Amino acid sequence: DKELNGEKYERLTRDGTRVEVNSSDIEVGDVIIIGKDRRVPADVVLLRTTERSGACFIRTDQLDGETDWKLRIPVPFTQHLTNEADIMEINCEIYAEKPQKDIHAFVGTIKVTTDDHVQDGSLNVENVLWANTVLASGTAVGIVVYTGRETRSVMNTTLPESKVGLLDLEVNNLTKLLFVFVMVLASVMVIMKGVDTNWYRYLMRFVLLFSYIIPISLRVNLDMAK
Repeated sequence: DKELNGEKYERLTRDGTRVEVNSSDIEVGDVIIIGKDRRVPADVVLLRTTERSGACFIRTDQLDGETDWKLRIPVPFTQHLTNEADIMEINCEIYAEKPQKDIHAFVGTIKVTTDDHVQDGSLNVENVLWANTVLASGTAVGIVVYTGRETRSVMNTTLPESKVGLLDLEVNNLTKLLFVFVMVLASVMVIMKGVDTNWYRYLMRFVLLFSYIIPISLRVNLDMAK
């Protein structure tokens, strides 16, 4: 994680110049440049690509395990701009759905205002580069919509479940049952002896006396038998 957070990317400033930033410093709303064969550091809406076809491809094997390249199409309004710096000259509003796990769907809208002329349109999954995919062609310019734990890749990452055998579960349940039995038996013995100010001392004595009922060495013997 430290290595990924330290990766360098270029971000467009308001005057259209590029500045270098760490992956960990990228925020929602940043316009970033992603080079060919570079990992996408966040979920971004594709605004522009250098490919003549007006589209680019990404590799998603680190995200969904598929080896075939996926086609991604930039927003037409921004793709037709003369250069990347012009992106910072327009007023662009993007609505993105709340973070979710589905990597095959995306719902959003974009509204671009230039010289009192308003253009709006819808966004879908073909307009988005998911984090931890790799840009396979050209150079891409995109605006960040999700970072960190809200990215699709992180939301689809599940921690491995600890596997416990049926025999281990039975031993655990038996141990708990015997422990309760020892506590009850010790309490009964204290009551039969007579409760006084030192009752807790006698309780501990009886617990230690009857503790042999709990087979502490059982798990060790079972592990050795395996």
